[in-house]
Amino acid sequence: MTARRSRRPAEADAPYLLTPGPLTTSRATKEAMLRDWGSRDGAFVALNARVLERLEEIAGGAGGHVAVPLQGSGTFAVEAMLGSLVPPAGRLLLLVNGAYGRRMARICERIGRDAVTLETAEDAPPRAAAVARRLAEDPAIGHVAMVYCETSSGILNPLAEIAQVVAEAGRRLLVDAMSAFGAIELDVGALPCDAVVASANKCLEGVPGMAFAVIRRTLLEASAGNAPSLALDLHDQWQAMQESGQWRFTPPTQVIAALDQALAEHAAEGGVAGRGARYRRNCQALVDGMRALGFETFLPDALQAPVIVAFHAPADPGFDFRAFYDGLAGRGYVIYPGKLTEAETFRIGCMGRIDAEVIEGAVAAVAEVLDEMGVKDRGRRAA
Repeated sequence: MTARRSRRPAEADAPYLLTPGPLTTSRATKEAMLRDWGSRDGAFVALNARVLERLEEIAGGAGGHVAVPLQGSGTFAVEAMLGSLVPPAGRLLLLVNGAYGRRMARICERIGRDAVTLETAEDAPPRAAAVARRLAEDPAIGHVAMVYCETSSGILNPLAEIAQVVAEAGRRLLVDAMSAFGAIELDVGALPCDAVVASANKCLEGVPGMAFAVIRRTLLEASAGNAPSLALDLHDQWQAMQESGQWRFTPPTQVIAALDQALAEHAAEGGVAGRGARYRRNCQALVDGMRALGFETFLPDALQAPVIVAFHAPADPGFDFRAFYDGLAGRGYVIYPGKLTEAETFRIGCMGRIDAEVIEGAVAAVAEVLDEMGVKDRGRRAA
């Protein structure tokens, strides 16, 4: 990669967000939020229906699956999925290899769902054979839940292989696709997958405030009365929309309008294939640039999803993450601290309305900040 200098974003008060979300959005997506909408007005009802139809199409679920929206962050949709689709007396197997798998376990404990875990290291994907064995050993397990892309590390878990063994065992599969939906292949019409949850503000490049589930219609129809929460009852929300096209409670109207614009941009870019190709270019530029500076990635390339990359903290005693973060933010690039238990890391995202040129500028900023800090040894810091 040709050496280059960092540059500030065109909007000095709006840095590039190289994070797990919220993310940098297009100007048109921001401008879509300037209009006020009446939540029961016909124009908004039509906009909302268009958004849900497009989400179903992106998931590959048109026909057999339906999209159900919720107010809130992605975690709201995860909790709604677990509470609404797993019966109160059911048992759930959680596949855990990072912070968001562990969060599902916390949710199940809080809402009173019987959950057992199959845990692997943060740099190791769950194995389909191990899942098959666990299901064979425990016939009480009716559902399996997994994270497609663990945002804490950037690992891409083997969804297709897991889906196959879960289906062969006659169980239901629930997927947190938060950092994958819209950029990494996911076709619930082809995969034996019963529910997928995601949010507006990751690979779809909308803004925070709305999450959603795409659920097999027959499973959703059978879920009435399961939810321990009124606000997070997916069946109740779906029924209300079937009857009136309207949300039960005040919807985030501007957020939905922004998502409508973001989905139009997603389609214009070539859908999942086009969005994913840009993110892969971003990821390659990031990994190549950071390795050239001496950094080590937490994951091997074969396991790395093209949405966010975890890097080992440098061994140099002069490295301080807070100073590093502030130096990059001052140059217009916002990154994230690590979220791993096994290693000291920090994360740089490849998602959002950015391209490889922005990534190259961020890498140049990293070099400048490290020089200012006097950090010369960029290799892995010992655990």
